Amino acid sequence: MTATVAQAATLASGKGHRDENFPVASFLLKAEYRSPVMAFYHFARAADDVADNAIAPAADKLALLAAMRAAISGTGTASAEGVALRQTLNQHRLSPQHALDLLTAFERDCTVDRYATWDDLMDYCRYSAAPVGRYVLDVHGEDRATWPASDTLCAALQVINHLQDCAKDYRAINRVYIPTDMLAEAGARVEDLGAGRASPALRSVIVAAARRTQMLLVQSAAFSAMIRDKRLAVEVAVIQRLAESLTQRLIARDPLSERVHHGKAEMAGLAAWAAIRRLVA
Repeated sequence: MTATVAQAATLASGKGHRDENFPVASFLLKAEYRSPVMAFYHFARAADDVADNAIAPAADKLALLAAMRAAISGTGTASAEGVALRQTLNQHRLSPQHALDLLTAFERDCTVDRYATWDDLMDYCRYSAAPVGRYVLDVHGEDRATWPASDTLCAALQVINHLQDCAKDYRAINRVYIPTDMLAEAGARVEDLGAGRASPALRSVIVAAARRTQMLLVQSAAFSAMIRDKRLAVEVAVIQRLAESLTQRLIARDPLSERVHHGKAEMAGLAAWAAIRRLVA
């Protein structure tokens, strides 16, 4: 085992696909597609853990991400996750571009801790979220005309995660994804994220960001109907419904002091409803 692989392993958070807010390669997908999707997830999870480590210096994290980039590009072998994904890409004749784009977001996370505007945040989502949806679509051989709708849904999912975890991200790694111009306009401060309860000003910003996310979800509502693979279409419909529910919760609840995440029973109920609705459509 190389030093790079060993160092990357020490930064692992222990988080797995079952800990995510949205389904990852669930049983809804055909078995032949779950393996390549999980290979991408393991790669993304490892890179995310590196970028979000609160102790490692930025230079060290960037070096680890560079090793992952080299493995995906076929110019290095120091990243186990990168090598594994590269083999999967070769086996399924898939482009490495989605993984490389994703690494751009994680590299940015090592040096950028504030986003000035909503447009800046959407540009970040172009690299942190859109590649995931595009990769899954490519695995299934879907038409790339579905990419814009996928990008919109993935951006919404990313913002939901940011809003749910806004206090944790600030306290643990001093990273704030809520646009600073929205905070300033409402009279809120970044430091308000460290409180046990959101101030009225911060609460108004979170609600405003959640409403913008609702607009993204309106745009992505037709996405599942564009997908040829019926099982993937059902999974996308489930994810869309879960996202709509979480956005409604962010409007109604304070993520600093109240639970916003779904419980397992709630998630199962929403998923079943969405799946049935998609199947009978």
